[in-house]
Amino acid sequence: MSKPAKAGDTAKGNVPFEEALQKLEGVVEAMEADDLPLETLLARYEEGARLVKICQGKLAEAEVKIQQLEKTAAGELKLKPFESDVEA
Repeated sequence: MSKPAKAGDTAKGNVPFEEALQKLEGVVEAMEADDLPLETLLARYEEGARLVKICQGKLAEAEVKIQQLEKTAAGELKLKPFESDVEA
């Protein structure tokens, strides 16, 4: 089991995907359910936006790794060098 992330880790994106997603769900539920003052809603929105960015980054990293996987002749999976579709 992973250790809980610190508050500073969330701002930096050093949070496991599952934990960031769970926090994001909590933010959304709180915003939908509570009758919060505008300042609190804005703070929750900013936190949610940071969490969305973290989740999107983690998903993009995973997608790149999946695209880089290739099978060897022996049937083992290994990472191949990333080939960008963008020309330099």
